[in-house]
Amino acid sequence: MSETPRRFEPLKVASAYEMVAEAIEREITSGRLKPGDEIGTEAQLVRQFGVNRSTVREGIRVLEQSGLVRREAARKLFVCTPHYGELSSRMSRALMMSEVTFRELYETSMVLELGAIEGAVAHADDDDLDALEMNFQASETAIDDPVNLANLDTRFHELIARASHNRVLQLAREPAGLLFFPTSEMICRMVPEGARRMVDAHRELIDAIRDRDRDRARLWMARHVNDWKRGFERTGRSIDEPVARARMQG
Repeated sequence: MSETPRRFEPLKVASAYEMVAEAIEREITSGRLKPGDEIGTEAQLVRQFGVNRSTVREGIRVLEQSGLVRREAARKLFVCTPHYGELSSRMSRALMMSEVTFRELYETSMVLELGAIEGAVAHADDDDLDALEMNFQASETAIDDPVNLANLDTRFHELIARASHNRVLQLAREPAGLLFFPTSEMICRMVPEGARRMVDAHRELIDAIRDRDRDRARLWMARHVNDWKRGFERTGRSIDEPVARARMQG
């Protein structure tokens, strides 16, 4: 008798602590539990879930690491809002560990940065423009300092996204944005005209936002991102190489 072809993989049964964490997370993400709401103590959760204390403690640890829960006095647990930076940093590490390539980073950045600049043109206010101008002035003085300039470039793109006043867009681009620094630093250090072209593009982008010129803003952002790709290739690295490897060997 022939065997039935295998079509299914064995099911993975969640651990009890994972089920505890998922149950609490569902209440938070559904909005039934809001930032600042009290969840209770470990002892209270033990009684409610009908599991042992170590299971609850491990489930809470997962939620604390995710930034969804915090402990306060009297061992009470409260819902909190994860900090953008913490979320982005974890996602950036995950991208590095997945060995994403520069090509993947470039293609994604082209989409997200064009979206960010369109949003900035439509919604930037005076405070946003002032922050961008301050960043530009700092970049002009850091033109011969690759590390400082790369940091300022990363910050410049964060400010563009912030000027869009779209929090979803800011969160979506932040993890990839944190990977800009190592590649930008390499370009500023190894490509003679790289730093000057970067800063000049920033000037054009700020002016386009100030003038509410969407087409000009899109044109210069596309040029800026393509310049970044060409600069990376000029360093001698392959765009299909993992960003983490280029970072270590650059």
